[in-house]
Amino acid sequence: MELSILAIVLAVFALAGFAKGVIGLGLPTISMGLLAVILTPVESAALLILPSLVTNAWQMLDGPHLKGLLRRLWALNVGVCLGTWAGAVFLTGLGGPYGASALGIALMVYAVSGLAALRPAVPASAERWVGPLAGAITGAITAATGVFVIPAVPYLQAIGLTKDELVQALGLSFTVSTLALAATLAGSTGLGPGLAWPSAAGVVVALAGMRLGQAVRAGLAPATFRLWFFSGLLALGAYLAARGLI
Repeated sequence: MELSILAIVLAVFALAGFAKGVIGLGLPTISMGLLAVILTPVESAALLILPSLVTNAWQMLDGPHLKGLLRRLWALNVGVCLGTWAGAVFLTGLGGPYGASALGIALMVYAVSGLAALRPAVPASAERWVGPLAGAITGAITAATGVFVIPAVPYLQAIGLTKDELVQALGLSFTVSTLALAATLAGSTGLGPGLAWPSAAGVVVALAGMRLGQAVRAGLAPATFRLWFFSGLLALGAYLAARGLI
């Protein structure tokens, strides 16, 4: 990897880690969106695996609610795995001709939902079937774009979790999605050992950015940051979607 490209990759992971530290999510979304501008979707997703896994596992384990969340969300996470693996077979996949457009559209949908502050509610009696469905759709989108926030994040926001439970549940869901995506990418011919060191370096800068974001969170209004965050994602998604279609 050229030094200039490596510098951009590390800057992307630092920015994405910072966003995750402030609002609890955003590392895979920002990373895939920005890296896809300079790298192929397969390379972008491969670089993302290790930083995403480490930061999300940290978030998943940081709290007392993991045991209860595993019991409550197992169907969602099984759906994520099955959807990711099935999507890799039946959809265009990360290396498909419409990968950039699909990623752009996914980013735009997520950004619009964030800007609109949508707060749907899923009753407890419906979780047994809405959870697996949301997981399967999330997995299919993961296989096509490398982004695993839609509709898993809105679903987790809709089932009545407390703030601390939600943060830990996001870490759990993202960890499972990262592992499922890693299994999908394992046989890709577009990967090589040259991506290992940039990915490892990405872990360091992502964790540093995450720590900085956590420190800034106390003095920054989350609503203000979320406005700029989702507005930027909307613009980036529109650019990627238009570029892929043209």
